[in-house]
Amino acid sequence: MRFIIYLSDYIIPFIFFYIIGFALLSKTNSYDEFVEGAKDGFKVVVDILPTLIGLMVAIGVLRASGALNIISDLIKPITNMLHFPSELVPVAIIKMFSSSAATSLVLDIFKEFGPDSYLGRMVSIMMSCTETIFYTLAVYFMAAGVKKTRYTLIGCLATTLTGIIVSVIMTNLAF
Repeated sequence: MRFIIYLSDYIIPFIFFYIIGFALLSKTNSYDEFVEGAKDGFKVVVDILPTLIGLMVAIGVLRASGALNIISDLIKPITNMLHFPSELVPVAIIKMFSSSAATSLVLDIFKEFGPDSYLGRMVSIMMSCTETIFYTLAVYFMAAGVKKTRYTLIGCLATTLTGIIVSVIMTNLAF
């Protein structure tokens, strides 16, 4: 363990000096290359910005309209059968779109039930076991110019469902 800590202290400076040394040996102007890379990164940000704004607006509308609570109440009989708390349904839905929006819902659960409660522990594990599917697909596929996602979305949804199921099992086993 001590070796990993020692390694992590020196790996970033080593990479920095390696890049500078490599640029000096290959007679490349590293600052100009850095500026060109930053310009390319900025273009990618500008390209994906409309998609991100659309996602954020959709999440805001869903949350402000109360649609998440309506969905949660509608599927409550199903979630009760599966022993999944209906209070966590909005978090599970929003987490697929935005992790920061889901975090705000998690904070609401912490305020209402407490972080050490059954729901607080389960939602904490669920946040770690799931991914922001649509955000990730939008950002990376837009940046790479991928139009046909094939089975990616289905695979991501199956993985997220598995993460939710595992979070329920882990919470019941550990607490």
